[in-house]
Amino acid sequence: MLSEESYLMALYAYTGAAALMLLCLAWWLGRSWRAGWAALAVLLAAALLLTPAYPKEGVSTMAPALIVAGFQLFTEGYEASLHALRPLGIACGLAVVLALLLRLSVFRPRKAPAAPPGRPAPKAS
Repeated sequence: MLSEESYLMALYAYTGAAALMLLCLAWWLGRSWRAGWAALAVLLAAALLLTPAYPKEGVSTMAPALIVAGFQLFTEGYEASLHALRPLGIACGLAVVLALLLRLSVFRPRKAPAAPPGRPAPKAS
């Protein structure tokens, strides 16, 4: 069994690795995808990697919900994994809503400036 210090160290290592992976994903997708789609992908990855869940009833420690759901699904079936799939679904739903709000507010396309009379409008890129 893990001691409190080793449990916290494992949580810090997992969270740090996930955050580093999300930063790399954001940088990589930000260079080739549109900002709204990259935000959606990064937020969904963050929801899948960082959502916690209890491994089973009566346990006071938490683990990543994706790992708990995977182990429960393959060892005990769908019904046993529902306690970990529900938070994952909620977190993914919130990620989609947040990405949509970002797309509509921060990452919306810029309008081209109005052309003076007699001149054609500049092309939007």
